[in-house]
Amino acid sequence: MKLDLSNHPHRRYNPLTGEWVQVSPHRTKRPWQGKQENVPQEKKPEYDPNCYLCPGNSRAGGAHNEDYKSTFVFDNDFSALLPNTPNEEYNKNDLLIAKGEKGICRVICFSPRHDLTLPEMEHSQIRNVVDLWVKEYEELGSRDYINYVQIFENKGEMMGCSNPHPHGQIWAQQTIPNEPKKELVQQKEYYSKHSRTLLSDYLALEMEQDERIVAQNDHFVVIVPFWAFWPFETIVISRRPFARFTDMTSEERDALADIIKQITVKYDNIFEISFPYSAGFHPAPTDGEEHPEWHFHMHFYPPLLRSATVKKFRVGYEMLGNQQRDITPKASADLMNSLSDVHYMNR
Repeated sequence: MKLDLSNHPHRRYNPLTGEWVQVSPHRTKRPWQGKQENVPQEKKPEYDPNCYLCPGNSRAGGAHNEDYKSTFVFDNDFSALLPNTPNEEYNKNDLLIAKGEKGICRVICFSPRHDLTLPEMEHSQIRNVVDLWVKEYEELGSRDYINYVQIFENKGEMMGCSNPHPHGQIWAQQTIPNEPKKELVQQKEYYSKHSRTLLSDYLALEMEQDERIVAQNDHFVVIVPFWAFWPFETIVISRRPFARFTDMTSEERDALADIIKQITVKYDNIFEISFPYSAGFHPAPTDGEEHPEWHFHMHFYPPLLRSATVKKFRVGYEMLGNQQRDITPKASADLMNSLSDVHYMNR
């Protein structure tokens, strides 16, 4: 009997991390039924006097936000990393091991408007965010003890976001974190064998098959990856193989703003809610090496499965055994491709 990827249980390999995902499509024959229930959404004000991210408001420790009109960045008042941490090591019998980790954490406010998320912002406003990402990546990455700059956003309460004001975070640190480190190993190995980036060849294959592409423009493509774990997981890949934020041309910065708006509008339109996710960029490390193997990309990991209230998290088998999903990436891509490009609030 021939393996049928649409019906037979199977494993899919993630070449970026070297890990596998268990797929069980036979468990759900008709997984996507569209919006199943209405979840009331509270209308947020344009300005909230009690919000510690709104312009002019007070933050912890007596700090005050600027009366900003566009983007705004500041060192996190409750930073998970500190620049003056000692580099000492702790080791007991090679079993209890620890080492000091230097770093800097910053918060980026995307807009002075308390009520606007990325899909609701204008292209020019998102471009301002992109420019700030580039600036922070360059400035933080130039510090001699910073070897990786992780830029990310947690959107929505269920993703642990403590404030609804549209914002993201930057964690810049001494070592390369686990996820980009896995990708570094895999991309280096692929590049040494083929003299091309892994994601260049993967993108070419996806463009040829044209089954999982959900958005694209002249410089970026959004794909539900073949190895996706999260129900509506996507990866944003640059068409041109460059490694760093600072490698982008002005046209590519415009295109990145456009593609972020495209995919986040699609997310909101799935269940006609402000769709929660964790998203972040994987640029090359800032460790002083060239990294010709690295291909700039961004991940979106949304937890919602069948409705605005049915979620998928890593539990049971997924925590103790292997990542697993029931719905094929193509099924997710098909639904996303059926959605309007106009935000549901503007129809």
